[in-house]
Amino acid sequence: MAAEQERHNEAVGVLQTLDGRKASGFYWYLTVLACVGGFLFGYDTSVVGSVLNFIPYNLSDLATGYLVAGASLGAAAGAICAGPLTDRFGRKSLLIIDALIFAIGALLSAFTVNAAMLIISRTLVGLAVGADSAIATAYIAEFAPANKRGSLSIVQQWMITVGILVSYLIALLIFAVAPGAVRTADWRLVFGLGAVPAIIAMLLRARMPESPRWLLHRGRYAETRDAFGKLGIEVSEDEVRETADELERQAAEQQDKRRWTPGVIRAFVIVCVFFIFQQITGINVPFYYGPKLLAGLFQSGGAVDSAMSGLETAAILGAVNVIATFFAFKYIDRVGRRKLALGGFAGMVIFMVIAAGGVAFLSGGAKIVVVMVGFGLFIASFAIGVGGTGWLIQGEVFPTSVRGQAAAGAATVNWLSNFAIVVLFPTMNTAFGLSWVMLILAFLALLAVAFVARYLPETKNLSVEQVVSVFERQRA
Repeated sequence: MAAEQERHNEAVGVLQTLDGRKASGFYWYLTVLACVGGFLFGYDTSVVGSVLNFIPYNLSDLATGYLVAGASLGAAAGAICAGPLTDRFGRKSLLIIDALIFAIGALLSAFTVNAAMLIISRTLVGLAVGADSAIATAYIAEFAPANKRGSLSIVQQWMITVGILVSYLIALLIFAVAPGAVRTADWRLVFGLGAVPAIIAMLLRARMPESPRWLLHRGRYAETRDAFGKLGIEVSEDEVRETADELERQAAEQQDKRRWTPGVIRAFVIVCVFFIFQQITGINVPFYYGPKLLAGLFQSGGAVDSAMSGLETAAILGAVNVIATFFAFKYIDRVGRRKLALGGFAGMVIFMVIAAGGVAFLSGGAKIVVVMVGFGLFIASFAIGVGGTGWLIQGEVFPTSVRGQAAAGAATVNWLSNFAIVVLFPTMNTAFGLSWVMLILAFLALLAVAFVARYLPETKNLSVEQVVSVFERQRA
C-alpha cells in the first residue's frame, strides 16, 4: 500500500523531466540569485555585532538585545506576510520587492538620527529578510532536480555564512582605514553598504524565470512552457496541460487536493520544531555578540584595538562557518538529511560544553585557545548538519498548493525563536554568567538530538511529490 501511494505521488509528465534534469550552470545561478536574501541576512545580523561597541546611544541590556535581534522580529512578520502573497502572486515578484525593501532599510540604518530610528530601520530590514527566507527555498525546491535539491537548497545557508564573513571583513577594513571615525562615520558606512548587494539582486531578479511548478498549479500553461524553456527544457503547452490533468487525477484518486492534510500538518510541526531547536541552541550568539564577547578576552590596548581583536577572531569563526557549510553542500544528498542533523546537533552538545569549560576554568592564552576551538567546532557542527538542513526541509516537505504558506509559517517560527534567544542573551548572561548560559544551550542541543532521532524521516533523492507522501504515510 505504501509503495502504491508513493507511485501515485511520483512526479509526472514535464515535472518528471524537470526532476531528472542535470543541474546546469544556469540552475546554480538562479539558486544563488534566489539566496541573496540569505547573504543579506548574514551580513545584517552580524554587522550589528561588529559596530555594537561604537553606536553612540545609551542602551539597557534589553534594548541592546532588541537592537541586535530587531531584524529577527521583523523577519517573523515578513515571513508570515509573504506566505499567502507568494502563493497568490508568485515567487519572483516577491523576491524583487524583498530586495528593494532591504536596500531601503539598510540606507535608513546608515542615516539614522537616534536609537529608535535605528531599531525601526533594522526591523524593516528584517521584513525583507523574513519574506525572502519563506520564498527562496520554496522557489529552489520547485525547479531543482530531485538528486540535487539538497545541494541547491544548502546554498541558502552557505550564502548566510558568506554574508556573516563579509560583514566582519568589511568592518575590519573600514575600522583599520579610519580608526578615528569608529563612533561617527564608520559604523554608518558598515550598515549602509548592505544596500549595494540588495540593489544588484533586485535588478537581476527581474530577469529570472517564475517557478514552473507554481505556474502549473495556477493553470498558466503558456507561461509554464516558457519557464521550462528558460530552464533548458523544451515542452509544448499540450504536454504541460496533460501534466496538470494527471496531477488533478492523482489528487482526486487520493480524495484530497494536497492542502492542509494530516500529513502536511505533521510535516509543518516537525519543520517548526526543527527550526526552534536550530535557533535556541545558540548558533547566533557567537555571530551576533561574538565581536563584543571575544573582545573581552583581549585586555591589552584601547577600545578600538580590543574591538579589532574581537572582530578578527569572529572573522575566523565566520570562515570556519563558510568552509564547514561546503561539506554540508557536498554530503546532504549522499548521507541524507537525518544523519547529518543527528551528527550536527550531537557535535554542538560536545563542543559547547568544551567552550563553556574554557570560559569557566581557564585564563590567558589557554582560555582563548579552548574557547576558540570549542566555538569553532560548535559552528562547524551546526554548519554541516543543522543550518542548511532546516532550510532544505522547509522547502521540500510541503505540496505546491500550500508550500508558500507553510514555508512562511515555519520561517516565522524560526525568526521568532531567533529573536527570543538573541534578545534574552544579554539578560541571561548578566544573571547566570556566560559559562552557565552555554551549558543551557548544550542541554537544548541534546534535546534536539532526541527529537531528530524520533521524528525526522529521511527524504533524500525523492521528488517533492514523493516527500509529501512520506509524511502522509507517517500520519496514517
